Amino acid sequence: MSYFPCLALPLIYPSSPRAIHHPMTAESENHSFIPAHGGYRELLSYQKAEIVYDLTFRFCQRFLKKGDRTIDQMVQAARSGKQNIAEGTHASSTSKEMELKLVNVARSSLEELLLDYQDYLRVRDLGIWDKNSKEARYARQLGNKPHTTYESYRESCETRPTEVVANIALCLIHQTNYLLDQQIRRLEKDFVKQGGLRERMTKARLNYRNQQA
Repeated sequence: MSYFPCLALPLIYPSSPRAIHHPMTAESENHSFIPAHGGYRELLSYQKAEIVYDLTFRFCQRFLKKGDRTIDQMVQAARSGKQNIAEGTHASSTSKEMELKLVNVARSSLEELLLDYQDYLRVRDLGIWDKNSKEARYARQLGNKPHTTYESYRESCETRPTEVVANIALCLIHQTNYLLDQQIRRLEKDFVKQGGLRERMTKARLNYRNQQA
């Protein structure tokens, strides 16, 4: 049975000073057409993706044989997930289109990784936790604290058997993908509402002319 956790997670922690898209204040809008950007480490999607990478790296070291091509594929997919979130956030200053593209790449990479874990379990006749199982609920609770890192998962992932660790990875990837889906929808709405760099440059120039008139 496939495992699809239905866990509504915020895009950032409530206590975080940064919003997901760093919208311009009135003051910044008057003085610059380059919006605030960066701050990807405050994004819950990035924090989850980083844990996915750390877990996957160790999973491959523990459970896959040296020389197995799957190791490189899984590690690179996990790395692509977190790196493209970071790169997309930095690209947002000059291209919302590029940010949207990179976040979509991150989402696709993690979907590929999800399939790798599912394949790993299926071909070995190992089970995939149901989302309502006590094991799945426990795995979801591991990452409920603010600014969670791999340390919250280390004991479970480095002492439990392969079936447990792979299922924890599935839980994490589902949570991260859920967050990225929200992030992509927000990016699409922001692009429609605010436009790209060219529109902001034109608006800034018109505001300047009006002030000089």
